[in-house]
Amino acid sequence: MIKLMAEEVRETTVGAPERSGGERSEAPRSGGSSTVERVSSASPQEIPDPEVVAGPKRRRFTAEYKLRILKEADASTGGGEIGALLRREGLYSSHLVHWRRQREDAARTQLKARKRGPKPKLQDPRLKQVEREKARLERRLKRAETIIEIQKKAAELLGIPLKSLEIDEND
Repeated sequence: MIKLMAEEVRETTVGAPERSGGERSEAPRSGGSSTVERVSSASPQEIPDPEVVAGPKRRRFTAEYKLRILKEADASTGGGEIGALLRREGLYSSHLVHWRRQREDAARTQLKARKRGPKPKLQDPRLKQVEREKARLERRLKRAETIIEIQKKAAELLGIPLKSLEIDEND
């Protein structure tokens, strides 16, 4: 029996070219012929691959598409219909779960009580800063006026005459 197998091997390799010890005995997996000589990776003129491989793109589904798929999935009653739908559309069951949650969340937000009355007015962010500056200046003014009143009373008690400031008071 071993002799028969050896003869079959000889018959199949009669027309094949001889191979050295480092070469593979099977055809390359890319579908090319095994008799084609490969370019060595150590060659000095290595040619880069001109194909630019784009990174994977995340698929985006419109709201209309999601609702259509959910309606089809909800309408399916038989076993395997949802699986057929998912295979046909190239989707995963997790898509359905996620989209159903989104649909429920949207329904809940629509049912929530909305705040009544006029909408709050948008204020300029500089307005708060100006109001704080105004309040600070008013506090300084009040403190300065208090100091001036104390000085007037002290001058009156000590008998020091003050110059009339009637001109400034009219401004």
